[in-house]
Amino acid sequence: VYVLTNAQQKELLVSARVYIIAIAARTFGQSSTVCECNATHCDSVGLVRLPAVGNFLTFLSSQAGSRLQKEQAQVQRNSSGTALRITLVPMQKYQHVKGFGGAMTDAAAMNILSLSDGTQDQLLRQYFSPEGIEYNVIRVPMASCDFSTRLYTYADSPNDYSLLNFSLREEDVHMKIPLLQRAQALSSRPLALFASAWSAPGWLKTNGALIGKGSLKGKPGGKEHKTWAQYYIRFLDEYKKHNLSFWGLTTGNEPTAGKMTNYSFQALGFTPETQRDWIALDLGPALHSSPYAKTRLMILDDQRLLLPYWAKVVLGDIHAARYVHGIGVHWYWDHLAPAKITLTTTHNLYPEYFLFGTEACSGWNKLDPGVRLGSWERAEAYAHDIIEDLNNYVSGWTDWNLALNLEGGPNWVKNFVDSPIIVNQRSDVFYKQPAFYSMAHFSKFLWEGSQRVGVSVSQHTDLESTAFIRPDGSAVLIVLNRSDAEVTFELWDQPVGFLPAAAPPHSILTLLWARS
Repeated sequence: VYVLTNAQQKELLVSARVYIIAIAARTFGQSSTVCECNATHCDSVGLVRLPAVGNFLTFLSSQAGSRLQKEQAQVQRNSSGTALRITLVPMQKYQHVKGFGGAMTDAAAMNILSLSDGTQDQLLRQYFSPEGIEYNVIRVPMASCDFSTRLYTYADSPNDYSLLNFSLREEDVHMKIPLLQRAQALSSRPLALFASAWSAPGWLKTNGALIGKGSLKGKPGGKEHKTWAQYYIRFLDEYKKHNLSFWGLTTGNEPTAGKMTNYSFQALGFTPETQRDWIALDLGPALHSSPYAKTRLMILDDQRLLLPYWAKVVLGDIHAARYVHGIGVHWYWDHLAPAKITLTTTHNLYPEYFLFGTEACSGWNKLDPGVRLGSWERAEAYAHDIIEDLNNYVSGWTDWNLALNLEGGPNWVKNFVDSPIIVNQRSDVFYKQPAFYSMAHFSKFLWEGSQRVGVSVSQHTDLESTAFIRPDGSAVLIVLNRSDAEVTFELWDQPVGFLPAAAPPHSILTLLWARS
């Protein structure tokens, strides 16, 4: 796929052999461009077919304007003598991939539904269809979060310990659920939904409110903690009535936030000790005795700098650990917490529990806030973090809001951030940010079940890379170049041969080839 001027677009010929649609590139004063889409026009990478043995595909996105630009080349029998060689080491086997995706928040749903029916379908196809970037993971907030337009839970009637008045809200029934159903219909495989709650109803909490510093009343094993566990079961029950089942749950979004005085939006505080005991005494048994015993439960759902300590407290207790499957991490303070001493250390301590990226977005930092239409730096930040996570045993990575408006909302507390897709309701168009293509280099090519394998490099390089063998035996190498210079290299896959390639300055490059 190529970025073309309007004049060049008129001259474009669509080849019967290569699926190419011109990008409507727009510039908004940032370091790169966005791609504008409407009901009838949107660039798409299309269906990707594995080339015959002896050939390989490359897909390039760059600050200069390439967007999943597809090329085919021949594998070489002999080395070209290029100084930098990246060698695939398939005998070194690591974690399997679950997938990639984003969150269907109230705000995301509202923005998608603000478009015409045709443009809505176009947006959903871009994310979920085989012609799009094939997201297979969606995070679903349980009731309101900051990316809502009001504060609510599903059980706001005081002292309703039996949850007799539990009910989904308009945001679920008329917004999120229909869009989740449409996304599933577009996808060629089952979507892995996972749910996260931001706050319990105020009447269950020590501070009596959804926001601010507050935890559940009483102690684990008590009626408040048991009611909160049953709230999760009721949520799964209600969504099941709409033919939506959940692959996973987290124990709650950012439990440390609810321990902060005057925290500005919805939160529920847990320490690792109280989370451990709530799982052991309440949530774990409730799930185990429900129809959802196989639903994957992820602890933490907070910053990785809390690892490995948080995992040691929860998973070091056999009564809690027996109900847990994974550990969810957010990206917001990753620069303060090296991946090896947090993620890899945790994996080495508890290898039977998967690590999963549950939230990330750009524009959250007050030094660089909100939407930046066309920011290549933010695309690079995504790719860097994903590669680092994958190389340290993370099995999936979830972006935050699937779509936001030009302001970076709606958000009831004005905590505006960025998104890979930005909706312009007035013009009935949406903009695919560079970060959208950054996500695509992973979500489109790393199928569920792909296994990370080793790579070695012949010399120091600015390139960041990660490699996988897919379930069909084909291989993928993803390379990020954050430097100002092009880097030429060759990839050596011993049974196949040498794959010559070059990573332009500030680019993301995916290589795909058959091994037999």
